[in-house]
Amino acid sequence: EVQLVESGGGSVQAGGSLRLSCAASGFGFDDFAIMWYRQAPGKEREGVASITSRYSRTYYSDSVAGRFTISRDDAKNTVFLQMNDLRSEDTAIYYCAADFLDYINTHTDETAFRYWGQGTQVTVSS
Repeated sequence: EVQLVESGGGSVQAGGSLRLSCAASGFGFDDFAIMWYRQAPGKEREGVASITSRYSRTYYSDSVAGRFTISRDDAKNTVFLQMNDLRSEDTAIYYCAADFLDYINTHTDETAFRYWGQGTQVTVSS
């Protein structure tokens, strides 16, 4: 059974940092591309950071580029999202999604991903 479990969310003041983790089990993790999505109240879910399986190419939305860093540790079956200089507009539920895809970027439609975590809440207060 494929499982993705996010952790690391919480409450932080503007300018602070958080590191999210997405721990995977039940599939060949190193063959899967991973995307971090987020959904703020009343807004559509958006892709903010992605990492491919081969070569670990990373992509970021304009809203987080330069502040967020996605990385993966295939030995630990885990993907990380380091979030620095957090802003109130980063407040959202953050989800990781995975699938066996050759190429993804932050515009990849969420329907391309079969596997999702339960989400972790990030709240940034100004």
